[in-house]
This record gives sequence, C-alpha cells and structure tokens, in this order.
Amino acid sequence: MSETAATGATEEGYTPHIGESRQYWRDIILGVNDGLVSMFLLVVGVVGGGLASGEVLLTAVAGAIAGAVSMAAGEYLATKSQDEVLEAELELERIHIRDFRDVELGQLREMFADMGVVEDDLDGVVAAFDRSDLALLNAMKSLEFGVVESERRSPYLAMAFSGGLFLVGSVPSVLPFAFIDNPGTALALATVLAMAGLFLVGVTKANVIQSSRVKAGMENLVIAGIGGVIAWFVGDVIGNTLLG
Repeated sequence: MSETAATGATEEGYTPHIGESRQYWRDIILGVNDGLVSMFLLVVGVVGGGLASGEVLLTAVAGAIAGAVSMAAGEYLATKSQDEVLEAELELERIHIRDFRDVELGQLREMFADMGVVEDDLDGVVAAFDRSDLALLNAMKSLEFGVVESERRSPYLAMAFSGGLFLVGSVPSVLPFAFIDNPGTALALATVLAMAGLFLVGVTKANVIQSSRVKAGMENLVIAGIGGVIAWFVGDVIGNTLLG
C-alpha cells in the first residue's frame, strides 16, 4: 500500500516515498545503462578496428541479443536464488522461534536496545512481540535479516526489466548502422544518441531521488566517455595487429 493511500491524504509540503516500484530501480537503471554503455563501447571498438557498417550492425545486433538474454537470465537466477536462501533462513527462524524462543527473544531485546529503545520500555516491547509467532517472525525477519516484504523482488519482473531495458538501451548505438553506410558517420550519430540516452537516464534517476539532474546526467556521460576512449584504442590496436 502506498503511503498516500495509507494516510488517505497528503499534507501540503509532505513528500511521499517512491512506492512499490522502489525495489526495481536497480534493475531499471542497470538494464538501460548497461545496454547504452556496453553497446556503445562495442560499436566504438569494432569501428575503431576497421569494420564496415554492415559488419558493425551484425556485431551490434548479436551483442544486443546476447546481452539482453544474459542480463535477463542472470537477473532471474540471482533474484530467485536470493529468495530461496531467504526462505531457507526463514524456515530455520521458525524452528528457532518454536524450539529456542528465549534465545530469539533475547536477540530481539538486544536489537531493540541497539535501535535506541530505552531500558524501561524493552520488556514491554519484547512481550508484545512474544504474544504472536507471526509478529515475532516478522520482527526478526526485518531486524535480523534486513528484509521487508514490500522490498522483495519478483524474479520475473527483475528479469523483464533487466533484459527488456538492456535492449532498449542498445537501440541508440545499433540503429545508425542500419541506415548509414559510412561507419564513421554512423558512429558519430550513435555517439550523440547514446550520450543523450545516458544523460536522460541520469536525469530520470535524479528526478526520482530528487538530486541534481545535471550532476547525475554528467556522471553517466563521463563514465561512458572514458569507456569509449578506451574501447576505441583497444579496437584500433587489435585491428591493426590482427588485420594489418
């Protein structure tokens, strides 16, 4: 439930949290940024190596598809594995609550004390959670494992965001080579489009976290620019070495 829905209204000047999409911003930014940066570096490298536009296009399309599949599969397996580890830990925690309740209550007391709950209130707070196995499990899940249900990610959504947005991020670097025969001209256009995309991603992130748009956009541009220079020289060296 969103914060606004929970309160029924938003007071003037009160800024609500991002909401239910928050846990997927990692996948969103990683997917589109990786597509923009890695495909830009790939086309820079192969153009630097002396390939023609058609060859660059074939290489870039293959790279985009392979990258998207790899991102999607990797994110699905990583997220699913993390969930499976967590579920195993929670099952063990249920056993601890059933068989070693005093130990768990002692841990809960220590964690609340570390959070700043005053000594006089600790017994009452711990006793409140002791009345319900579910309440105690949820408290331990949040405090001991750092897990909140609303922050858990669906493997399927994580997969879709990572793989799908990788493909979207690949488009600016791939598209010019489909229409322009001169690889240098196509690369120039790809550079403009990729840099614009990277800056836009930075601005979008800044809008979400309410930080400097220019700083976030330039951060993306600088990272990609440095990578582009390295990729060009690597491609040039390999091209001259292998192809003469």
